[in-house]
Amino acid sequence: MPLPTGGTAWPPPYLGPALEAMHTWDAWWSGDPDRLEQLYGGSTGGGPDPKRLQYSGGVVGRIARWWWGTPTAPGERRTKMHVPIAGDLCGGSADLLFSEPPKFTVDDDTTQARLDDLADDGMLATLQTAAEVGAALGGIYLRPVYDTDLSDRPWITAEHADRAIPEFTWGRLSAVTFWKVVREEDGQIWRWLQRHEPGVIMHGLYQGTKDNLGRPVPLEDSEATAGFAPLVNAEGAIPTGYDGLDVVAIPNQVSRRWRCNPKLKDFGRSDLDGVEPLMDALDETYSSWMRDIRIGKGRVITPNAFLQSNGPGRGASWNPDQEIYAGLDMLARGDAGQQLTTVQFAIRVQEHRDTAEDLVNQILRSAGYSGQTFGIGGDVAVTATEVTARERRSMTTRGKKVLRWRPALAQLVEALLAVDREVFGGSIVPQRPTVEFEDSVQEDPLSLANTADVLRRAQAASTDTLVRMTHPEWDDTQVKAEVARIQQEAGTAVPDPMQTGALP
Repeated sequence: MPLPTGGTAWPPPYLGPALEAMHTWDAWWSGDPDRLEQLYGGSTGGGPDPKRLQYSGGVVGRIARWWWGTPTAPGERRTKMHVPIAGDLCGGSADLLFSEPPKFTVDDDTTQARLDDLADDGMLATLQTAAEVGAALGGIYLRPVYDTDLSDRPWITAEHADRAIPEFTWGRLSAVTFWKVVREEDGQIWRWLQRHEPGVIMHGLYQGTKDNLGRPVPLEDSEATAGFAPLVNAEGAIPTGYDGLDVVAIPNQVSRRWRCNPKLKDFGRSDLDGVEPLMDALDETYSSWMRDIRIGKGRVITPNAFLQSNGPGRGASWNPDQEIYAGLDMLARGDAGQQLTTVQFAIRVQEHRDTAEDLVNQILRSAGYSGQTFGIGGDVAVTATEVTARERRSMTTRGKKVLRWRPALAQLVEALLAVDREVFGGSIVPQRPTVEFEDSVQEDPLSLANTADVLRRAQAASTDTLVRMTHPEWDDTQVKAEVARIQQEAGTAVPDPMQTGALP
C-alpha cells in the first residue's frame, strides 16, 4: 500500500479515541501542573465559567468535575499541588524490565561478536527509555536506524505510539506509518511520513494544515528530508536489507477500552489507564494537607495602633521577625490584653497521611504493582526470596510484560543485524537470537554461601553444582575453571586412575 495521496484528515479520525487517551496519560506522566489544569479546564483564562461547566453534561461536564477542573478563584494564587506518582509508576515499570541488560545469543561466533558490540552501544539506555514511554502511552515501536556520518554501526531508536498509525493482521504488526512535523509557517504544516512495509521504507513530505495532511511536495523542500531524496527509488522507497518488517510493536498491556473496536483493539494499555481519578484524588489530598499548613500558621490579631507607626497618614508596620502579628483597623482600648486574639487552626497530619497512603497503595495495586517495589513498607534487609514474596504482584506484571518484549526484541535484533550487513558489510549471518531477561531480584551472596556450605557438609551436592548455584550467570567454561581451582587449593585435584595407565 503506498503513502497517502494527500488531502485527507490528519491524524485519521478513527485514531481519535486512542490519541485522546494518550494525551491524557502523557499529561499525567509529564508531571506538569499547567498541562493538567489545561487538560481538565481548571484554569481561569477568560473562557467560559469553569464552575458553570461542572454542571454540564457529557464529556465537558465530566472533565470539569475533576479536582483539577476546579477553577482557582479570581484574585487568588494557585495552590494546587501535583504528586508525580505517574512518573514513578512508569519509571518503576522500566526498572523492573531493564535494570539489567538482556542477553542475546546466536549460533554463529562472528555474528555473536558483532551482536555484542551492537548491544553495548547504548542499547540498554534506549530500551529503558522505551519501556518507560511504553508504560505511559500504552505501547512503543522500536526499529534499527543508521547514519554513516555519525557511526560505523546501526543502532536502535524508539518511535512513540502517539505518532504512529499501525496496521495489524491477526494481532501482528504488518505495516506502520510514522509522522513528524518538520516545519510550521503561516498556518502551514509540513509533515514527514515514513511508511514501513516488509523490506522497504517509504518517505513522503506533505504540506497541509493543522487538521489536513495537504498535498505531497518534494523531499528537498525540508532540511529534515532532503538527505533522503537521492536514496529513494521511483516509488519513494528505500530497501532495508531485511525481508521482514523492520519495526516491532510492543503493547504495554492488553487493551480494555477498545477491545470491540476492530481498528484499535490491538493497541496497548497504559499503566495509568483507570487510575486517573485516584491520582486526581491524591493531588487533592496533598493540596488539602498543604492548605492546612498554610492556614495553620499562628496569628495574633491586634489593632494597627499597637504596631510600629510610620508617621501621620502613613499607617503602621511591624518587624518581619514578628510574623505572628496581624494588624486590623480597629480602635485601641485601654484593656489591650483583651484585644489581642490568638488564632491557631489545627493541622490534620494523621488524617491526610492515612488518606494519601491508602490512595497510593490503591493506585499501585490497580496498576499491577506492589508497594514494596516503590519503597513502601520499610527498608529492613530481607532475603531475595522474601523480596520476591513481597513483590509478587510486581513480579507477575513484569512477567506478563516480558512475554511481549522477548519475541519483539528477537525480531528487532534480527532486523538490526540485517541492516548492519546491508549497510556496513561484513561476514555476519543475520539470525533471530535467543533473548534472556536477567532476574530483577538478585540473591544475597551470604545466603547463597550459607546454602552451599550446608549442602557441602551434608554431601548433597558436588563442587560443580555448588559453583553453578553461587554463580548462575557463568557459562560451562567458567564453571569448570573455578571447579579446577577449588580442587587444586583443597588438594583434591588428583588424576583419574582409569586414565593414567595400569596400576603398579
